[in-house]
Amino acid sequence: MLETVAEGRLFALDRQMLISIGIQLFNISILAAALSFILYKPVSDFIRRRADRIREQMVRARDDVARAGELKAHYEEKLKDIELERAEILKSARRIAAEKSGQILDEAKKEAAAVRERAAAYLQTERERVNKEMKLHVIEVSSLMAEKFVTRAIDGDTQDRLFAEAMAELEDTAWLS
Repeated sequence: MLETVAEGRLFALDRQMLISIGIQLFNISILAAALSFILYKPVSDFIRRRADRIREQMVRARDDVARAGELKAHYEEKLKDIELERAEILKSARRIAAEKSGQILDEAKKEAAAVRERAAAYLQTERERVNKEMKLHVIEVSSLMAEKFVTRAIDGDTQDRLFAEAMAELEDTAWLS
């Protein structure tokens, strides 16, 4: 075959070549028909199933995105509610703290007033006690001074007469208790 090819040419377009090309085209068409008959249905089923899976995944993805949006909105609403509840709790805590501090101040004022009253009563009692002690002391000192004065200034007869007069006066007056 190489001998019939003219010089400078790679192949010859002769009848044998055309028959060979025709046979190859016929074989290719039979092979394509057989392959399409054998493989068309499985390949088309595979492609259809794959397209269905992709479609389902897209629908699921859309649903997931929608659900995610709903969840996001739901959680944002919950966050707003939590923020409002937090503000309400803080407000309530501040109000309770103010009430408690008012109560504590009132109790402290009452306690201070009670302490002042007790102190005033104690001071009054102490004053009265000290006054009584002072009176007794003054009486004692006065009587000692009077005794010294009288013993120096008065003789025995005058003493007896003054003593009798004092006793008579004491008997006439009632004792104060």
